[in-house]
Amino acid sequence: MMPTGPYGTWPSPIDARLAAAHDGLPEYVGTVGDEVWWTAPRPAEGGRRALVRRTADGTEVSVLPPPWNVRSRVIEYGGQPWAGTTRDGAGPLVVFCHFPDQRLYAYEPDGAAPPRPLTPVSGTGGGLRWADPVLHPDGTEVWCVLEEYTGEGPGDVRRVIAAVPLDGSAADDRAAIRELTDDRHRFVTGPRLSPDGRRVAWLAWDHPLMPWDGTLVMTGEVVDGGPFASVAPVAGAVDESVCQVDWAPDGSLLYASDRGGWWEPYRLAPGSTVATALCAGREEEFGGPLWKVGLRWFRPLDSGLVAVIHGRGSTALGILDPETGELVDAVGPWTEWAPTLAVHGSRVIGVAAGPRSGYEVVELDTGTGRARVIGAPHEDPVDPGYYPEPRPRTFAGPGGREIHARVHPPRNPDAAAPDDELPPYVVWAHGGPTGRTPSALDLEVAYFTSRGIGVVEVDYGGSTGYGRAYRERLREQWGVVDVEDCAAVAAALAAEGTADPARLAIRGGSAGGWTAAASLAATDAYACATILYPVLDLGHWGTAGETHDFESHYLESLVGPLTEVPGRYEERSPLHHVDRIDTPFLLLQGTDDLICPPAQSERFLARMAGRGVPHAYLAFEGEEHGFRRAETLVRALEAELALYAWTFGIARPDVPPLELRG
Repeated sequence: MMPTGPYGTWPSPIDARLAAAHDGLPEYVGTVGDEVWWTAPRPAEGGRRALVRRTADGTEVSVLPPPWNVRSRVIEYGGQPWAGTTRDGAGPLVVFCHFPDQRLYAYEPDGAAPPRPLTPVSGTGGGLRWADPVLHPDGTEVWCVLEEYTGEGPGDVRRVIAAVPLDGSAADDRAAIRELTDDRHRFVTGPRLSPDGRRVAWLAWDHPLMPWDGTLVMTGEVVDGGPFASVAPVAGAVDESVCQVDWAPDGSLLYASDRGGWWEPYRLAPGSTVATALCAGREEEFGGPLWKVGLRWFRPLDSGLVAVIHGRGSTALGILDPETGELVDAVGPWTEWAPTLAVHGSRVIGVAAGPRSGYEVVELDTGTGRARVIGAPHEDPVDPGYYPEPRPRTFAGPGGREIHARVHPPRNPDAAAPDDELPPYVVWAHGGPTGRTPSALDLEVAYFTSRGIGVVEVDYGGSTGYGRAYRERLREQWGVVDVEDCAAVAAALAAEGTADPARLAIRGGSAGGWTAAASLAATDAYACATILYPVLDLGHWGTAGETHDFESHYLESLVGPLTEVPGRYEERSPLHHVDRIDTPFLLLQGTDDLICPPAQSERFLARMAGRGVPHAYLAFEGEEHGFRRAETLVRALEAELALYAWTFGIARPDVPPLELRG
């Protein structure tokens, strides 16, 4: 007989330390010669990103020891932080960005010398930062995005494409860095060289647009010793988002544009001014939001075929024939492919996960059609019977609008609940808000579901993966549509008898933290909330320098121009409506967060003081936007469970009690 226990009290082998150890995913895959390289999370090593190489015999080796941290800070969210190549008789050469000082370094891992700096340190503002590097074929320079702060404010910044000499002559000399573009555009991506090396392409956009609103495809001619010539836009617009551009072997320009309502691949043939859609009419996304510089949803192969990541709500890896439009998907258990691809000959390498496996490095041989795991393989740390079984659902929201979600009911092979009890549920609101929940195993979700607490991840209006129209439901409606959609899903689960209506919670981080906090001020749907590194005060966040440059004008589309709708900024901010909040909450914050700074949380708490609402605040020293250190992840997860235990009346003596104040 299976033991019976109330929901939330079930014992589980998935503890907070196990979940923390599996936090994060491999990123930025690439090839160096015949080897596959990528960056990997290291929560137990201070949250650094390690650079990993897979050698010829299949062994995975960390290229650099701690404390080297291969991660960029360009636009704060970062981007492609490394590039590598092989040289005759000299082994690999890698150029990478080191997170603490943001300098570019060159390193020969098969040699004895340590990494040597290629760029100087700047004492102005945020300094010099680098992303999306491309090693020039002549072996003398690396071309990449330069983000240069010109003052102390978050908006005192310029971005250009620059050439850094590999001989180290710019290590202490800013003047030795050659600028290849001017700073006419606020944001740029890294350069993509044409096959003949004579032309270059990149993306650009300007405030107040975000890259999923409108971008331009820029092209120019490569000039020896000088900046690009004949620079001009060839695609894109203020109402057309192009999220990636690259060159086909025949010199055609390939790019992913949402001009037809979905991000789809287009080809601009040499000498032509009219682009052709390669896979129109599928109503799927072949791209996504450009939150990091250098994300890749497609890669052209030498054969002329194109490897593409595509899907609706979830993703697959496919091989597209641009001549016929035929698309053939790789076979395997993976339902989510991260926006990072590399190709080498007939091989395609990506990072993929599934409902029962975490993210792993996968290689597809396009000659045989075989896909296999080659790096960071998923290994079950516990019986998979403790993993949640996600159920994709479509709910009806206000006015009958569709709301996409994934429901994760409680699941534990060793426990059952009384027949007359309904489980508590937590609504998870993803960040962004221009993002979505991946269709992948997440041990943080399993941490709760294996204990008897259900989770529902809501892709509220504004989420990506469902076309531009769905994404634009949130235009000027942030704090309304997202709040309504999450509440509608929670109400539907309660009405159908899936969830206990008296034991519903909401949680979210960043923009999801905003949605969670705004929900407490706008609805009575939840018994408690977990709010991680949130936006709480629109007026200061968007207009008083309390966030970084990349998102500093984001509210113009999410809420509306401040000059036109000033009242809306106060009307929707939880900070200004603490009198409406009587729901217990847990607030988690990193002290070094430059995107949603602690000042937002501190002002909110000051206004909540003395109101008698139970709450807890945990501020983690040295953490930024999104927690990365194992000890932080453990404390945050256990505190969240303690909140639910206290609120829902669940006995959990295995987690430290949460000290709540009123």
